[in-house]
Amino acid sequence: MNKPKVSFFDFACCEGCQLQIANMGELLLDVLGAIDVVEFREVMSEKWVGEFDVVFVEGSITTPQAIEHIKRLRARTKTLVAYGSCAAIGGVNGMKNNYKLEDIRKSVYGKDANFFPTVETKAIHQVVKVDYVIPGCPVYLPEVVAVLKAFLAGLPRPVPDNAVCVECKLNENICLYERGVACLGPITRAGCNSWCINHGNICYGCRGLVSNPNTKGAKDILEKYSLSVDLIANKMNMYNKCGENDNRE
Repeated sequence: MNKPKVSFFDFACCEGCQLQIANMGELLLDVLGAIDVVEFREVMSEKWVGEFDVVFVEGSITTPQAIEHIKRLRARTKTLVAYGSCAAIGGVNGMKNNYKLEDIRKSVYGKDANFFPTVETKAIHQVVKVDYVIPGCPVYLPEVVAVLKAFLAGLPRPVPDNAVCVECKLNENICLYERGVACLGPITRAGCNSWCINHGNICYGCRGLVSNPNTKGAKDILEKYSLSVDLIANKMNMYNKCGENDNRE
């Protein structure tokens, strides 16, 4: 039986998620024997001209050229995975949508702005159909392996729709609000095993909003700790500016 042909591509991003994949080490051994990686610019020079079974896409769509490119990739692959916050929900690049496109172009390129066409930042699912989603900045490696295994088994794997706080409690972390620190765990999708909080950081909301956040409970928390709604809104803006946030399955 032929192994599935797997490739990795990137659009507007820092390529940090690809670096995560390249550094998977022993975790990758769980699935590497079952797949055939045929194109991955960050770790190999070979190019694949045929069809793909799975394409992993990092980065958001920010140019007309990128729109055409992702459509061509979608046409060549059976299964498309949007991985990393930029691909899944627009990510940091989405902050561009706070401003007029013409102003952004002039700010970045100055007198050469006309040579660099741009469009409003979009997550991958806002341009083409996506089959699996792995949010995170960068991606959480056990989740990458879980999605690969789901693909190999022909099973869906939806992004968890409960809050990061659930995982944080299971990991017995002290709530950051008790320390006077604003954290986005109460309204951010789980699936990362509260990775950042486990290592002494806050949750930045890089996995996107839960679909039905407990707004009343969140307001109660903000009032209890004398924090403003605007503060939380500004924090969410860092990753979640690209329209609806409905993480495809």
